[in-house]
Formats: sequence, structure tokens, C-alpha cells
Amino acid sequence: MEKIEIGKSRVFYPMPCSLVGANVTGKPNYLTVAWFSMVNPEPPYLAVAMNKAHYTNSGIKENGTFSVNIPSAQMAEATDYCGIVSGKKVDKSHVFETFYGKLETAPMIRECPFSVECRLVQTVELPAEELFIGEIVAAYCGEGCLTDGAPDLRKINPFVLIMPDRKYLALGQELGPAWQMGKKLIKPTGSHQPL
Repeated sequence: MEKIEIGKSRVFYPMPCSLVGANVTGKPNYLTVAWFSMVNPEPPYLAVAMNKAHYTNSGIKENGTFSVNIPSAQMAEATDYCGIVSGKKVDKSHVFETFYGKLETAPMIRECPFSVECRLVQTVELPAEELFIGEIVAAYCGEGCLTDGAPDLRKINPFVLIMPDRKYLALGQELGPAWQMGKKLIKPTGSHQPL
């Protein structure tokens, strides 16, 4: 496949959508965030990149806690709303039903199929963003979104943001088992076959 340079100003791959929660001046606030990822297995750390101008950032720093909530595709409209209105001007505490877990200052969303509460471990200052790294203290999943006691992505039905189209896309079909499919390319010598 021939490659051409397309520019580097924005990411061009699907990004999972989440709602980051934090108490700001004693009130729950939720912000739509697509820049987040697991960054450490044990203890389990999660990182969230948020523009320095966001209202939610002050709550994370104030309390040292935050939540990451995974909305279902049916929640796309409310998720989008939380990304286009600022908590500085609009009270978003009533958009969802809030609940708290082990940490009493990390608001989570009852309607989201999956939520984690995090204790802030480190903040990394980037030119435009603040990267919040948090240790996952507890994870919560809707009972109807479990299969054999584990979260089932097909039931959670998350969605992604695609750029530069600026659209949301539901997840597609299953391709196969991870850490298994690629074994077909392993030669006995340990070298791999070119793709």
C-alpha cells in the first residue's frame, strides 16, 4: 500500500468516548473525553488527557479523584451535550443520576454501563493538555452488561469518535481472539512472515 503524508495536526483513528466525572465546588460535573487509556496493569492506572481550559480539571485537582464512565451508543446525544457545554456556564449535575463508590468525591453515572473511580496519582503538564493519571480504586458494571461475571462489550455497546469526520461510530463486528489470531504467522524459528 502506497503511503502519502496527510498532516499531523489531529488524530485520524477512532477514539473511545467516555464521560469523566469530578466534583467541582461540591457538585458533580461530567465532561466528554475521548483521549484516555489504560497505562499500567498493576496497580491499574488509567490516564486521561484534558485541555487545561476545562472546568472539570479544577475538581480533579481539588479532590484528587475522578471517574471514567463508558456510555452506551444510546447515550450518544447526552454524551455529546456534555462535551459542547461547559460546567462553568451550565450545571450538568442533573443530566445523569450520580452515584458514589469507595471514593466519596468521584461522581459516577448510573446510566453508563461501565464506570471506574480513580485516585489521582500524577498530573503531567503538556503544552495544551493536562494528563491526569489515576489508580483505579474500583470498577462497576451494570448487571445486564455482564457475561459470566465479566463486562461484555457487545452488551455495553460503547461508541467511538472518528476524526476528521467529527462523528460517532458504534463498534463493529468481532474479528477473532486476541493473542491467538497472530499465532498463524509464527514460524518454528520464531521469525515472522511479512504481512
